[in-house]
Amino acid sequence: MTAIPGRRLLLVHAHPDDESIGNGATMARYAAEGASVTLVTCTLGEGGEVVVPELAHLTADRDDTLGPYRIGELTSAMREVGVADFRFLGGPGRYRDSGMMGVPDNQAPGCFWQADPDEAAGHLVEVVREVRPQVLVTYDENGGYGHPDHIQAHRVAMRAYELAADPAYRPELGPAWRIAKVYFNRMPRSVIDEGLREAAARAPFPGVAEAGDVPGVVDDHQITTVLDGRAHAGRKAAAMAAHATQITVDGDFFALSNNLSQPLLATEYYQLVRGQAGPVSPETDLFAGLDTAAPAPAGTGADTRQDTPADTAEEATR
Repeated sequence: MTAIPGRRLLLVHAHPDDESIGNGATMARYAAEGASVTLVTCTLGEGGEVVVPELAHLTADRDDTLGPYRIGELTSAMREVGVADFRFLGGPGRYRDSGMMGVPDNQAPGCFWQADPDEAAGHLVEVVREVRPQVLVTYDENGGYGHPDHIQAHRVAMRAYELAADPAYRPELGPAWRIAKVYFNRMPRSVIDEGLREAAARAPFPGVAEAGDVPGVVDDHQITTVLDGRAHAGRKAAAMAAHATQITVDGDFFALSNNLSQPLLATEYYQLVRGQAGPVSPETDLFAGLDTAAPAPAGTGADTRQDTPADTAEEATR
């Protein structure tokens, strides 16, 4: 019977580059420690702006070839953080970038915003049942900052979390599997405020972002888990820089197409919303409290076991 790694992490993101900005150090840390890290990206990011003038022809209003180009960027980024298992939901190009909220692209047939969440979740259930993650990382119900693809990624990830554990749901996709812990990407308000003050003082870019520009900002008390990725800060920076059409990295800071400085933080923050919290608060490990000492065999029988009870968010965090 083939053994799979004892610790298995699944991340669900909307576009290439989201993963490196939000979880680059986390991914690098767990990959370096021998955990199985799987990334599922929901679109190719075809609607993104391009910060490199000589590549401006890739955009949707010109050659419309940005999506395939960004597959290459994601491949390079994942090489930097040591992640070999990265996939696109339903296959590359299955769902198109929906653009920012309120633009005509939101209504385009085939865009992710228009996808049926249950249908899209089926593609993710197949991945869940294959890799059997104990931990899932995704966005909150607002997608962190209101982007339609981020909101839809949240809906699809949480629906797949439910469906993957149901033995009656599409048994042809594999044995049922219950993910033990689910986290939302977060940023403590005090941390981003301090980071932006430092950005204003050092000003490597023409302007400075505001806290409202940063996805997932919440009051500090909502943070349940703090991942120290400082040993992998260089890997995170290199992964972000690999997304060169979207991100400019300058030392400890970066900017997106708005050319506003943001701090490049190697400590990453999470909120546990499903599952049992570890014994120490705040947690310093996404797998805290789970029994992952022995690898789980990749069997063929139905398996709805949990590594730890999947309690409600209120029970897990109070």
